[in-house]
Amino acid sequence: MMSERASSWFSSLRLQYLLAYACATGADWLQGPHVYALYESYGLKTKDISSLFVAGFGSSLALGTVVASYGDKIGRKKICLLYGILYGASCLTKHSSDYWILFVGRILAGIATSILLTSFEAWLVSEAHNKKGLEENYLTTVLTQAQQINGVAAILAGGIAQVAASHFGFVAPFDLAIFFLIATTVIVGKTWSEPPSSQTTDTSFFQNGWRVLFEDRDVLLLGLIQGLFEGSMYIFILEWTPMLSQKDNPTDPTPNIPHGYIFSGFMTSVFVGSSIFGLLTKKIASLETILLSVIAISAASFFVVIFFPPNFWRNFGALLVFEACIGIFWPCIGSLRARMLPDGCRSTLMNFFRIPVNVVIIVVLLQDYPLLTNFLACAVMLVIAVVLQTLIVLRRRPAHASVHYLHEPLLSVPEEQI
Repeated sequence: MMSERASSWFSSLRLQYLLAYACATGADWLQGPHVYALYESYGLKTKDISSLFVAGFGSSLALGTVVASYGDKIGRKKICLLYGILYGASCLTKHSSDYWILFVGRILAGIATSILLTSFEAWLVSEAHNKKGLEENYLTTVLTQAQQINGVAAILAGGIAQVAASHFGFVAPFDLAIFFLIATTVIVGKTWSEPPSSQTTDTSFFQNGWRVLFEDRDVLLLGLIQGLFEGSMYIFILEWTPMLSQKDNPTDPTPNIPHGYIFSGFMTSVFVGSSIFGLLTKKIASLETILLSVIAISAASFFVVIFFPPNFWRNFGALLVFEACIGIFWPCIGSLRARMLPDGCRSTLMNFFRIPVNVVIIVVLLQDYPLLTNFLACAVMLVIAVVLQTLIVLRRRPAHASVHYLHEPLLSVPEEQI
């Protein structure tokens, strides 16, 4: 049982992180539903819109990897502050119909996305482990709650964005996002501290990341598994509409599917999945085993939509299962990253993990592959991920052997604080 002071610290850390994360993800979700519609309203051709999306993912691949990784040198808090500035500037560019101004906006958004997906978590783990030494199961709880908040934020932001766009035009959701970005910046700036160990004058942090990646086989395998799973997730995001719009019979008219309700169903499944993960961690001791099961079920859900004749409800059900798996996957792999990645190059490694993801997305955007080919690619990537995760399970080390960050006694947080 820990002291009242330490218990208060845990509650404060959780609140600081979840408030900032909720605002940051809320700003991101507000923009997503109307990016394409805004570009179309400006009279941009389909080819130009596609090139803008490629620019965003290309920016995340190249510039985002470098900028977000610099958190290992100058501090994750500073990089998270930069998130609000870059994404806010990107939102402002949406007021222009000029292609090149919109192009700059996509570049800024790509960098901001890399920061959101890596630096926020890196700050939390660094703060928990290097300052106080928080036990893994309590950090897992915070990551699970963050995923639940992400699902709720997506559902609420989608509805708010729709109302704003209907009354004030497609640019309105981006203006609303700016307020959330300002809130994110204020919360991070006023409440977050900067763990001293996350700042270094060592200019070789980038090289250190590559060294760890190729010297620690488990880290390399984990990065490949994340890349394969996340790559399949993004292909799904790009292709679920045409998949669910398939005709059950060739003579039937093309169905007009309820996109809003479907999206809400997907996000509800993510929330349910993250809630299930919380229960699984109490029943199954090994995070590695949970991750293996989730990836295998995800692969099976894609095989359903590939090998069975088109049917809306069957395909929708299979994709709901996949979304629930996403809700389990993120807190699970986040907990494994917290355990396995050394803090000195944590942000760098997390950005390295996302390199194959952005490559996959860019290839899919540039190549007009058939629908089933893309979904088959998802299934194949997940099968490969199952094989790699099986290798980790078979050669799994004791928990203490893979922990790089434990240099002081751990805190013990009372159960009621979780």
